Amino acid sequence: MPAFTFEKISPPVRRAPTATAPKKPRGLIGQMMDRVAERRARRSLQNERATPRDDKPAE
Repeated sequence: MPAFTFEKISPPVRRAPTATAPKKPRGLIGQMMDRVAERRARRSLQNERATPRDDKPAE
């Protein structure tokens, strides 16, 4: 007779997210960070368009 046995543990059941849950409004700091990130992204895109890149190898 074995001294111990193994139990099979089933994985947890996945639950579907609730579709009716209202989104919590962003805080003031989150909104400010969104604005800064958006402006930085726009500025970097403008800089990439304005600066032509040379395909010549550097010597």
